[in-house]
Amino acid sequence: MGKIIAIVNQKGGVGKTTTSINLSASLGVLGKKVLMVDLDPQGNATTGVGIDKRNIGSSVYEVLTMKSSIENAIVRTKNVNLSIIPAYLNLAGANMELIELERRYKGTETNFNRIMRLKDELYKVKDKYDYILIDCPPSLELLTTNALAAADSVLIPVQCEYYALEGIMQLINTIMLAQRKINPNLDIEGVLLTMLSVNTNLGLEVISSIKEFFKERVYDTIIPRLIKLAEAPSHGKTILEYDPRGKGTKAYLNLAKEVIERNGSKEESVG
Repeated sequence: MGKIIAIVNQKGGVGKTTTSINLSASLGVLGKKVLMVDLDPQGNATTGVGIDKRNIGSSVYEVLTMKSSIENAIVRTKNVNLSIIPAYLNLAGANMELIELERRYKGTETNFNRIMRLKDELYKVKDKYDYILIDCPPSLELLTTNALAAADSVLIPVQCEYYALEGIMQLINTIMLAQRKINPNLDIEGVLLTMLSVNTNLGLEVISSIKEFFKERVYDTIIPRLIKLAEAPSHGKTILEYDPRGKGTKAYLNLAKEVIERNGSKEESVG
């Protein structure tokens, strides 16, 4: 059965979607079967792997609101071993609709829990994948709560900047609350340092502070700040496609190797 990892940080611009896309693609290249779930209404992970939103039949919104089966929403990407449940702007209305659907089905035979909707659906396909990665929205609301309820662990991207630790405690408190209330087995998969500018004392100070706080949870791989990493999604490409010999590709492949090693390198790929 696959492992579900939610990629979470309520702060925007920390490389969350970039990591979701490129870690997913890298795990696929390394022989793992991967499903990426785009849970951000902006749908940037969807376009970042080359999916045209105009051609989406079913998205994660339809799955959550019981308008489509999860199987019908899964789209194969052009990347090896990588599929996606796409998202587009209608997902922004899911919060209110989930609350309304829970109210409507209360007292009926239909078991509908607005917090467990994503988990209920992902568990239908979990055994078909080695990894399911969830790209969460940059906020701690119902969609993110769904991800925390469904996930086995969370991966936290942290930008190498002065205010990096600001807000992290809020996220940690949210994870601890999720452990107590909805998902006692939720773990921290790892902390990923992103957007490191070379030769800056500030970046090195931030790295030291993060490692002191999270200790062995911090990945050895650090994602550098690179123009090509920022450019790739606008071309509908992962960094592996856009700059196959570049530093970004090397970094995300190294991260994928770390993720696989932490989860037991002897595990056989499903299928």
